[in-house]
Amino acid sequence: MLDVAFTYADLEFFLLILVRVTCFIYIAPFFSMNNTPRRVRIGLGVFIAYLLFVYLDHNEVVYDTVTEYAVIVMKEALVGLLIGLAAQLCMTVVSFAGRISDMEVGLSMVSLMDPATRESSSFTGVLYQYAFTLFLLITGMYQYLLQALIDTFTLIPVSGAVFHTDSLVDSLIRFLGDYVTIGFRICLPVFCVILLLNCILGILAKVAPQMNMFAVGMQMKVLTGLSVLFLTVRMLPGAADFIFREMKVLIAAFVEGMMVT
Repeated sequence: MLDVAFTYADLEFFLLILVRVTCFIYIAPFFSMNNTPRRVRIGLGVFIAYLLFVYLDHNEVVYDTVTEYAVIVMKEALVGLLIGLAAQLCMTVVSFAGRISDMEVGLSMVSLMDPATRESSSFTGVLYQYAFTLFLLITGMYQYLLQALIDTFTLIPVSGAVFHTDSLVDSLIRFLGDYVTIGFRICLPVFCVILLLNCILGILAKVAPQMNMFAVGMQMKVLTGLSVLFLTVRMLPGAADFIFREMKVLIAAFVEGMMVT
């Protein structure tokens, strides 16, 4: 007969671990894909939380009222959400770069359903999303995300998070400054080629005004843009490495902003 015995303190400690892990899985890239069944994500969160429960030293959760325990639960949820948000913000750069590329090429009116978010997204944005998700799997970045989550339980003990608002806001502002830079680095080849093509079409419109450059230009932009996207596929691994480095820096900055000084 299976006999499983645990105390209320163990149950409280396990639930706090579960809250942080599930909140991370809810928002982190790759783990939060909406085409993954919810039961699978919940099962993964419970499994990781159980392994951490067995691995970690059990600290007594000190509280006097139910309200204080609810506050501790909210703190653990916020820790998991901030860690996952740090990674998710870096992946949203891909959609930003895709929308800029589509506006330049002339595909801004074309929309596809992003399987990761089940929201309408641009054509190039979906292409970049698939590519960078594939790079995340190939490079083992998803393992780093899980390892970062596990390390937070050592750096930020359960019920021991202290939110330094100034540090978190400074880290976010610093990343937003790099957000536009990263996005333009990804779509820069398309942007430069289409800009050069617009200059050529403008000159031709003056030289040969009898030609309808509007009709010709739309077709040339689409063909040129797709050609540039095809030729610059080799640049995507370098851009993915750059995004993953920024992801590591932002996650580390967010964790430092929640550590006890």
